[in-house]
Amino acid sequence: MFESAELGHKVSKEVWDRELPALREALLDAQFDLTAAKVPVVILVAGVDGSGKSETVNTLNEWMDPRHIQTHGLDEPSDEERERPHMWRYWRMLPPKGKIGIFDGSWYTWPILERAHGRTKTSDLDQDMAAVARFEQMLIHEGALVLKFWMHLSKETQKKRLKSLEKDPKTRWRVTPRDWKHFEMYDTFRQVAERALRSTSTAESPWIVVEATDPRYQRLTVGKILLERLRARLDNPPPKIHIAVAPPLAALDEVNILRALDLTKRLDKKDYEEELLSLQGRLNLLTRHRNFRKHAVVMLFEGVDAAGKGGGIRRITTSLDARNYHIHPVAAPTEDERAQPYLWRFWRHLPRRGKVAIFDRSWYGRVLVERVEGFCSEADWQRAYSEINDFEDQIVRSRSILLKFWLSISQEEQLRRFQERQATAFKRFKITDEDWRNREKWPAYERAICDMLDRTSTEIAPWTLVESENKYYGRIKILKTVVERLEDEL
Repeated sequence: MFESAELGHKVSKEVWDRELPALREALLDAQFDLTAAKVPVVILVAGVDGSGKSETVNTLNEWMDPRHIQTHGLDEPSDEERERPHMWRYWRMLPPKGKIGIFDGSWYTWPILERAHGRTKTSDLDQDMAAVARFEQMLIHEGALVLKFWMHLSKETQKKRLKSLEKDPKTRWRVTPRDWKHFEMYDTFRQVAERALRSTSTAESPWIVVEATDPRYQRLTVGKILLERLRARLDNPPPKIHIAVAPPLAALDEVNILRALDLTKRLDKKDYEEELLSLQGRLNLLTRHRNFRKHAVVMLFEGVDAAGKGGGIRRITTSLDARNYHIHPVAAPTEDERAQPYLWRFWRHLPRRGKVAIFDRSWYGRVLVERVEGFCSEADWQRAYSEINDFEDQIVRSRSILLKFWLSISQEEQLRRFQERQATAFKRFKITDEDWRNREKWPAYERAICDMLDRTSTEIAPWTLVESENKYYGRIKILKTVVERLEDEL
């Protein structure tokens, strides 16, 4: 994979001086067109130590308008970042539409380092790279242009480069003991990097290996390839994605998981109040358990309108220290949120360990309201199932406790609650014209809900279906599920 980047490529100063002005002008024009077209661009600059990665990043900022570039130089993750899923820090740095995000260090860095140092197995690297490939595929489907540059030096050239930098007092600071240690592991790093690049170099986001022996050749090559890819994207927008798999067929006998729920389950007020106090007390003690700080807790509540999500959430938060939880009510995305992939606004709210995040509606809007109301294409919501499963897998693997609740009521009970809200002055804010419109689409929502439950209730992130026709019963089931899950984990 690296043979062509060890041939001693060079560019003369004459060629550099002749081609650079036109290249810089064309890059600026493409950047302005990019802003107008609202295309996000993700540029990864990776490679061996001493290969001029930072210099390349600085050059791109010099050649283009830095006001529309977000540059991220990434070192070891902070304590805050270590307490979230590995990809959390990168999701928060994604450029919005019309901007360019440059990553000096990326989601490839740590998997490659961990494998090269023998702290993980080859199978771990392969799993990490498969997840990375899916992540980049999602970015592309969300409209991003992804470019990946690997700056390469042969072993002998790297040794000369490090010695040269170390010899000059002005650049000595750039060479660290870690650089020399990595040089001693050159062959191992090369083997691991080749495996990582091979498994993630796809037709839509291929790796571009650039020889870094001659800085002029290196920078001119990166600039020309960047310009070529930008212009190709701007002048030839990608075709719409066509889905290859149809959604599951409805059951022939019209029986589904929602209709099979026993909505007659009830709990009288006296029993409810006794169980409520007992469960809330147990929950409070669990959040003060010494092991609670080793985990984050993510709860999400979905359900038909008026199913009791807010009431269920309040019975949980009453038991918690207000400093340790945050409720995220999810409505239509803001302008800033629409400029990012749809999961971005949820990634950024994941809690650190010892904290609780509660989502009143969630990322499942993509396969529910956006699907039914036509706010996204069929291809978008079809691919969202696997993207959501990946997201939740990363949440759970980061030692977070994930609980998902679907609250269900009948159409008749929903109508009764709607009418009650309209007749009660302090509840009128809870009922809108949109609620009535959604009610008219009950069959379409029922189909979408059943598909969602079938495709996203996994062994690591199962759904808890809550029969909420009787509010007392529903609230106790939610609390009991939370308490029992925390007791099992702690």
